[in-house]
Amino acid sequence: MRTTPLIWRTMAAAVVLALTAAACGGANNASNDTTSTAGTTTDGDTTTDGGEELSGDVRIDGSSTVAPFTEVAAELFMEANPGVRVTVGVSGTGGGFEKFCNGETDASDASRPIKDTEIEVCEQNDIAYDAVTVALDGLVNVVPVDNDFVDCLTVEELNTIWAPDSTVSNWSEVRDGFPDVELDLYGPGTDSGTFDYFTDAINGEEGAIRTDFNASEDDNVIVQGVAGSPGGLGFFGLSYLQENADTLKGLAVDAGDGCVEASLETVQSGDYTPLGRPLFVYASDTALARREVVAFFEFMIENEKEIAEAALFVPLTDEQLQEARDKVASLQS
Repeated sequence: MRTTPLIWRTMAAAVVLALTAAACGGANNASNDTTSTAGTTTDGDTTTDGGEELSGDVRIDGSSTVAPFTEVAAELFMEANPGVRVTVGVSGTGGGFEKFCNGETDASDASRPIKDTEIEVCEQNDIAYDAVTVALDGLVNVVPVDNDFVDCLTVEELNTIWAPDSTVSNWSEVRDGFPDVELDLYGPGTDSGTFDYFTDAINGEEGAIRTDFNASEDDNVIVQGVAGSPGGLGFFGLSYLQENADTLKGLAVDAGDGCVEASLETVQSGDYTPLGRPLFVYASDTALARREVVAFFEFMIENEKEIAEAALFVPLTDEQLQEARDKVASLQS
C-alpha cells in the first residue's frame, strides 16, 4: 500500500488554505452565488441543501496512477467536511473494478475505460455507474538519471523491446551505437490500467508483452528498480517521473514526427502520442444516491485544476473541464 508522498501533503495543505481563503472572501461579498448545489458555509464546510453538515464514508479503490489525484482530493474534501471520511485504496485499475463491480466500493479510480468483461460483472451484480474524466496523464519511459546514451525512443524501438516475442536483452540490440549494457526491464503488473494502455499503444493489443520483465502493481518498486540499474528501463505515469526526477530521466517518444517529451503542454495538446491519456473516476448509482458522494465528485471537479497540479497531473483543458462539470451535474438527475 502506497502512502501520500510529502510533496502532495504539503501542496494539498496550500490548496486547502487557498480554498478556505476564497470561501471566507466570498462570505464578505454581497453575492450569494454558488457553483455547487451542496452549498458552502462561511468556514468552507460543505453542507446539504437543508443546511445540515455532510457525514458518512466514501470508499474508493483502483488505479495506482489515479490514486494521487483522489488522495489529494480526499484530503482537501475532508478538511472542509470533517464529518465525511474518504478512503483511497490502491489495487490497480483491474483490481479496483473487481471490488467496484462486487459492490465493495463507492467509486473506482481507473487509468483506462472499463472493459466489456468488467461491465458484465457489474451488470450481473446490478451495479450501474457513471464515469467522470478528472485529469490527463502521459505514460513515460524512464531510465536512470545518469544514463547518457538515450534521450528518445521511437515507437518501433519500444515495440522491439517490449513485444511478446522479443528476445532483446541488451541496449546494443535496440539501436546501432547504443552501448553493450544489459537491459533491465520494469513495468506495472497485469491489474494495472497503465499496463493495458501501454501494451495496446506500443504492441497493438492489450496485455501483449514479453513476460521476462520485473512487474509490480507498486510504482515505487519500478522507480527503485530502474534507478538502481545501469541498464534499467521502465514505464509508468508522468507524475511518478516528476516526483522522482532526482533519480530518473524521462525519454521522449518519436511516433513518426520527431521526438516529443511528455509535459503538461504536449499532453494537453495531444502532441504526446501515442502515450497521452485521460484518467477517470467511476461512481456507482447506488453511491450517488448519497449526498456525500455527489458532494465529493462536485468538489473534485470544481477544484480540478488545483488538485491536478498538487498531485502532479496535467489539468483538463477548459473545454474538457466544462464537459466534466456537465457530467457531474447530470449525476444528480
